[in-house]
Formats: sequence, structure tokens, C-alpha cells
Amino acid sequence: MCEASAFYFKDGKEELVLESVDEVLPEGDNRFRLVNIFGEQKVVEGKLKVMNLVSHKIVFEE
Repeated sequence: MCEASAFYFKDGKEELVLESVDEVLPEGDNRFRLVNIFGEQKVVEGKLKVMNLVSHKIVFEE
């Protein structure tokens, strides 16, 4: 499986946004739609800080 967990880095901590993400879709400046394998969707506003596909982790920040 190639899904990743998405986190938002804020106040020195990573907060889980969505698990099993398989699509990251840009929706304009600093806005991304995350879609997981179950069809759940979340919109994140911020910059992409890191995407590590080996550890299945995507991190966004302000």
C-alpha cells in the first residue's frame, strides 16, 4: 500500500489531519484537498513542509 498519513505542523507539534491519503490535489495558493482510500476528503490551508513517501508521511504548515 502506498497511502500516507497527513499532518499539520503547528505550535511545534504535528496534528493528524487524515489517514490513508492517496491523493493530494492543489486547489489554489496554499490550499490542498486530501482524499483517502475511503473517499473521505479534507481541505488543508498552508504550505507543504515535507512529503516522505518511504515513511508514508505528508506534513503541512502555516
